[in-house]
Amino acid sequence: MVLEKDDDALEPVSPTGQYFNSSALNISVLAVLETEMPFDDSEVMSLIRAVFLSINPRFSSIMVIDENGEKRWKKVEVNLKDHVKVPIFPEKMSPQFYENYFQDYLSNMSMEQLPQSRPLWEIHIIKYPTSNAAGSIVFRIHHSLGDGYSLMGALLSCLQRADNPSLPLTLPSVQPRADNDGDHGTIFKTVPKIFSLLLNTASDFLGSLMKSSLVDDDLSPIRSGDVGIEFRPVAFTTMTFSLCQIKQIKDTLGVTVNDVITGAIFLGTRLYMQEMSEGSSNHSNSTALVLLNTRMFRSYQSVKEMLEPNAASPWGNHFAFLHVPLPELVDSTELNPLEFVRKAHQIIKRKRSSFAVYLTAAFIEIVKKLKGHEVAAQCIHQTLLNGSMAITNMIGPIEKMSLANQAIKGMYFAVAGNPQSLTVTIVSHVDKLRVTLGAEKGFIDGQKLKSCIEEAFQMILQSAACEIVHMK
Repeated sequence: MVLEKDDDALEPVSPTGQYFNSSALNISVLAVLETEMPFDDSEVMSLIRAVFLSINPRFSSIMVIDENGEKRWKKVEVNLKDHVKVPIFPEKMSPQFYENYFQDYLSNMSMEQLPQSRPLWEIHIIKYPTSNAAGSIVFRIHHSLGDGYSLMGALLSCLQRADNPSLPLTLPSVQPRADNDGDHGTIFKTVPKIFSLLLNTASDFLGSLMKSSLVDDDLSPIRSGDVGIEFRPVAFTTMTFSLCQIKQIKDTLGVTVNDVITGAIFLGTRLYMQEMSEGSSNHSNSTALVLLNTRMFRSYQSVKEMLEPNAASPWGNHFAFLHVPLPELVDSTELNPLEFVRKAHQIIKRKRSSFAVYLTAAFIEIVKKLKGHEVAAQCIHQTLLNGSMAITNMIGPIEKMSLANQAIKGMYFAVAGNPQSLTVTIVSHVDKLRVTLGAEKGFIDGQKLKSCIEEAFQMILQSAACEIVHMK
């Protein structure tokens, strides 16, 4: 839609927002809330109008193009009937039937693009029981509106604590990243660190540019390499892990929760690749794009705080990709599952500490200024296409939640429109960690991959327990 001169436009669309809503990329986030009881939607419309739409003006805005060719947010009247869907499934079927039907519904939804003529979000209310829940509510929100951090803040604004709705939902405290390298005071330690930082930055930045243009991963059981994957059906598979067990491993190895689950995903993926390749583990050139939150503070702020000028953790899309090679799978007699966690920790820590992510963002911005946002979006698309998988995670509340005074049993989220065969999303809630696989349908066996990751986690858990025994 073209903006007329006298139209009242809101702020310009951020560069990343333009990239995610372009001819090259069209990415959405699917957040699924599972209810304990069949969901009563009688108050949904009033809740959306009173709470959801007031969270951010972007939920009542569409993208328009001004006279200079720049995209802006324009406020419009929202017809809620266009955004709230209550689909009809076949009646009187089993929960397993509805489970499969719901997964097909999500798959079809992931292939459809949100209409550009209205605000870029939808809510789907599923009133049929699955194997996990009595009903489901799906928030489908375009990535141009904000990243997972922003959208989790928006989602939490609509939810209440199940035990006491008058109290706010709380999230796990995020400890500052400690530097365990000791004294920084001597020149003999400072100079090598600076040199190492510069070397890592140069290596990571050049590697990122190569991955965005000339170098792509090997074709493998998790990477078809086909163009147009984002338009193909996706099969979503979820699995649940105990945060208590993850923290046991974390404390044993001195790493983070994300390191533990990422290591399990890496090991499980390699086991799956080996099994599907009939014993071959030669797919050494396989890279995961791990998303990094680039905000100054990683703990959640209220939406009101995010929208303030110069906010430390602002609303929007503020993240970068870390190119993390999947550790190779060695002979089973030499395999130490804990090494996958340690390597994930070492690689992610090193790459996160370099300035390459900021140089890459600056490079994309230069491309945008010289050639436009469509060419910049194509660079990001190529980066995704050349990798094997993407991993992204969010922190959820530590209390049980309710929506419109109806208890929420669980939650997970997925990404739609990613031009990769495999996307892995992670979210915590209460004492569980929920992992969702978004796998190219007909190419990746999602159930087998799930089994391999669950097996990998048990291998890591048992190895960590043995290490505790040896330490005593």
